[in-house]
Amino acid sequence: MPRVIDLECNLPLAGDPEVQEYRAALRRPPGYADPERLPPLPGYGFDNYGRIFAAGSRPQASVQPRGDILDKFVADMERAGVEAGVVTGVPNSIIADVIRTYPGRFMGFAALSPHDGMRAVRELERLVLDRGLGGLRVSALYNGLPASDRRYYPLYTKCVELDVPVRIYTAMTYANDRPYDLGHPRHLDQIAMDFPELRIVAGLGGWPWVGEMVALMRRHPNLCCDTAAHRPRHFATAGSGWEPLLQFGNTLLQDKVMVGLSWETIGLPLETLIGEYMQLPLKDSVKDKWLFANARRFLKLA
Repeated sequence: MPRVIDLECNLPLAGDPEVQEYRAALRRPPGYADPERLPPLPGYGFDNYGRIFAAGSRPQASVQPRGDILDKFVADMERAGVEAGVVTGVPNSIIADVIRTYPGRFMGFAALSPHDGMRAVRELERLVLDRGLGGLRVSALYNGLPASDRRYYPLYTKCVELDVPVRIYTAMTYANDRPYDLGHPRHLDQIAMDFPELRIVAGLGGWPWVGEMVALMRRHPNLCCDTAAHRPRHFATAGSGWEPLLQFGNTLLQDKVMVGLSWETIGLPLETLIGEYMQLPLKDSVKDKWLFANARRFLKLA
């Protein structure tokens, strides 16, 4: 059974009230701080993801106690060979609690607002040094600020100082109430030039700009990517746009690709997703790197 480190480890907490409130706040359309705005159109904005990611069977929101849900999930991870996971999609406070409760099993990247300036920098330092989080998560998908915006730069500076990585949303957004290219890989280029010591993982692999993503990974030594939010078997589908990642990820960039299983988004069990990675036309040694070794080195877990 292959060993795995999951760069997008979805905790099965969709029914948790705190998580529901957190996710609802993330998905408010731009400009909805105006109390006179009319309700958003059905199927518009983030609702569009329900149409895009329609395959698979979504897990039902559980009403069990959080601890019982997570104990079962950790057992599921162990059975599937997932040794560690980077927690996403829940509040920083829950990430910190999960890290403390299951030492060595999870790590997390702090989600902070660049609009909070130095307050966010101090909070990042607190979360890393006092609460055990292991990096920063940046997502223009939610706040509308591309990752190269100057307002993130104090946070990147603190990441370098603390020697922790940043995971940056890098893909087209299907939320059709905001620009589709907020997560274009070009934003990573400026960051990597300005912060050559910063360890950057491009979350979601840069689709549909995969060729540019691959070129940037060749250009910048500390830039890697993960495969989150995409079903593994489609990486090998002719015409899918993933051909450059498979070609270079099997050769020159084999040390720079990590997996994000995203079981909640895709709606399939961990074992099924890992099995699809094992069926990709990659060398056996490269499969181990994608699934485990690259993330262990990048995240400094060894």
